[in-house]
Amino acid sequence: MQHNPGFLKLVEEVKKRIKECTVGDVHAKLIQGIQFHFIDVREDHEFLIDHAAGARHLGKGIIERDIETVIPEKNTLIILYCGGGYRSALVADTLQLMGYKNVLSLVGGIKALRDAGFPLKRNESI
Repeated sequence: MQHNPGFLKLVEEVKKRIKECTVGDVHAKLIQGIQFHFIDVREDHEFLIDHAAGARHLGKGIIERDIETVIPEKNTLIILYCGGGYRSALVADTLQLMGYKNVLSLVGGIKALRDAGFPLKRNESI
């Protein structure tokens, strides 16, 4: 996808303030039994097509409204992903502003998960 320059500049600035992780990091946490919330911040229709096994959907448009109900503990580990790692970076920044202390954005998003053969849930009827 071709992104607009203003969007890319914004994401570049945000990435200076957040922490990111890789698919390998996610896999390692799963193997080690480290508990975390895996949150898909993509649009509803994207989530319905496919999403990471075990992920919960809180789209970028509603996550700020609903996150404290879904994850009230501000120190818990949260790993966010989107399509390519841009929207999840923006959400990570926002959650940090809301007081969440342990938020990571997945580099490469679901594309990286697909490329790595990460287990996905697919909706075959779409």
